[in-house]
Amino acid sequence: MNRALIIILASAALAGCETGGGGAPGPSSGPMYAPNSGAGAEAFRAEDFAWSQASGGGEVDGVVAYKTGYTCTGGTVVLTPETPWSRARMRTMYNSDSGSAMSVGDVHPAPAEHATEYQQYARRTTCDANNAFRFTGLPSGAWFVVTVATPTGGGDKVAIMRRVVTNGGVVSLKLQ
Repeated sequence: MNRALIIILASAALAGCETGGGGAPGPSSGPMYAPNSGAGAEAFRAEDFAWSQASGGGEVDGVVAYKTGYTCTGGTVVLTPETPWSRARMRTMYNSDSGSAMSVGDVHPAPAEHATEYQQYARRTTCDANNAFRFTGLPSGAWFVVTVATPTGGGDKVAIMRRVVTNGGVVSLKLQ
């Protein structure tokens, strides 16, 4: 195997062994959910979501700018707190836990287990006539923003997912 490829693979493996606090970045008191390890690390646990129920000074001020001729006007934008469970859910649905833009038909079905429990932690808003949306009063932490861009001239709708981190201020987000 090529020496450079071995070094890259080894570096990637070591990056997965990070010893930091794990989980979503949080206030100075430490991680917002306890890092999990071993079997069941991605299990649904309400306590992993608890941090997201607090209010804070964070905002996500976003706009959908996927491509010319696509709009989210009147559509729902969902903000989901990042936990081991929701991160695994994003990987299942969007093949990524950082960001994705794909045809709605290519999105993998979400696991139905815990869907009702999970809904209480997701925040929702509506895209306005300028393809803009805003979430306010957010505690510091990592979140997933998900919405659908619809082509005005027909064609496939596009599901857009992006990870965003709030830290007490306004985060400007352009979904492309």
